[in-house]
Amino acid sequence: MMIYLMLLFSMIFVMGFISFSSKPSPIYGGLGLIISGCFGCGLVMSCEGSFLGLLVFLIYLGGMLVVFGYTAAMAMEEYPEVWSSNNILLGSLLLGCMSELLFMVYVIVGNSFGLYHVLGFDNEGDWVIFDIGDSGIFSEEAVGVTALYSYGSWLVVVSGWSLVFCVIVIMEIIREG
Repeated sequence: MMIYLMLLFSMIFVMGFISFSSKPSPIYGGLGLIISGCFGCGLVMSCEGSFLGLLVFLIYLGGMLVVFGYTAAMAMEEYPEVWSSNNILLGSLLLGCMSELLFMVYVIVGNSFGLYHVLGFDNEGDWVIFDIGDSGIFSEEAVGVTALYSYGSWLVVVSGWSLVFCVIVIMEIIREG
């Protein structure tokens, strides 16, 4: 079940990137980036990185909301272009969704088509993360949190104040414009 969840998260992650790379209006592009960020953090959390996923979720979405607010304010259109306004773009989006759906059906049903040599994972030893030893009673994530708030506390403070400063600048640009 977890593999299917990760497959679903990764497909929505890729489809979110496809949605903003197809050059719609900046409003919809920002929405695609936010969706991709959410499901990317879900992928990290499903690989047992709950704190890292939460931290990236908060920082990434904080930054993305700043960028989204800026692009929406600077490129506001009366009639924004959507994916269905161009027939070729809509057809390619539907074709991509259909191919992702067929691939998901193929993975769920099994290898009954003889495509194992094309889609098989024979050399997956290169992708394995090698552990250097037992960490005892400490979790790697807890050690990372400790390092972030002890040695990297200045980074947390600077990034937080930078996001607040960017939000204030964007609100001033929108108010004056």
